[in-house]
Amino acid sequence: MRGTDVSHGDFAYGETGQARTRLSIYADRPNLRAGVREDAVAAGLEVTATGSLEDLAFEDVRPLGDIVLVDCPQVDARGTAMLARLDQTARRSGTRLIVSTSVEALDCVFSCMDQSDPILLVDPDRAERVLALGRVMASFGQTRLRELSEDDRLMLLRLTEQVGQIAGQIQRLGPGSGAGAVGNGPVFDFGQRVETKPGAAAKADTPPELPPAALVRRILRQRQQRGRFFEGDLFADPAWDMLLDLTASQGEGKRVSVTSLCIASGVPPTTALRWIGQMVEAGLFVRVCDDSDRRRAFIALSPSTQDAMARYFAQLELSGAMPL
Repeated sequence: MRGTDVSHGDFAYGETGQARTRLSIYADRPNLRAGVREDAVAAGLEVTATGSLEDLAFEDVRPLGDIVLVDCPQVDARGTAMLARLDQTARRSGTRLIVSTSVEALDCVFSCMDQSDPILLVDPDRAERVLALGRVMASFGQTRLRELSEDDRLMLLRLTEQVGQIAGQIQRLGPGSGAGAVGNGPVFDFGQRVETKPGAAAKADTPPELPPAALVRRILRQRQQRGRFFEGDLFADPAWDMLLDLTASQGEGKRVSVTSLCIASGVPPTTALRWIGQMVEAGLFVRVCDDSDRRRAFIALSPSTQDAMARYFAQLELSGAMPL
């Protein structure tokens, strides 16, 4: 392998005699490789290979290991092909991928990695990479977690607790889990159907100063209307902002790239990407490939979500309420 820092060797075993989780690190920045390796070893991982992105391009003939962390802030055509190949290989082998990139390269990376459910990080710091490793290790289950000390295991579980709560909120929207869901029915309990007026449009207003208290109460009541069409736990930032942005773009006839949606969410891109992935999995969003440019992918509302949003705003219009 070209420029590889650590050769592929025999498995390492912990005190329990079980094979330790194996990690490969590929990045063109030596200091980043060294930092990730240091953190991984401290977390109980066995670093079996490190190298540059050029090395990764020639890695097809060797096992990937349990986790592969790749840093690619810039991606050209060759890099896109390499990531797509890695994505397919990881899906077949069950390898978990952690890929860090930049905002500029995000659309390209996102579009070519749709098979293995990778964790995507945007301009992450060291702590965010450690957290990503923790999320992957936690996903391996209790057998792998026993490789860590009790203190490290508890720290890892605390780090991933927030992610687990978010995933749980979204998962409850799945078929058979919400009120009124039966068998293979729709993801949402839409409640009573509302007839919309042809050409009706939702009104929006942003007062330049604090509104009267009576208006605030009215807005609070209208926000509660969402619970008739969606699970209430969904509307923690940035979910509602994403839904609104995609709804507006749908009406404007515009397609929304993953980068644009991350910006519209109002949260850090890595957080937004995690939400996008979970909302795609929950059936709220759909991923749309760009047939004219395979390097791009778009995010859109699913048909059931379009219907729910349309009836939500129609209900507000019928009641004379102001959307918020």
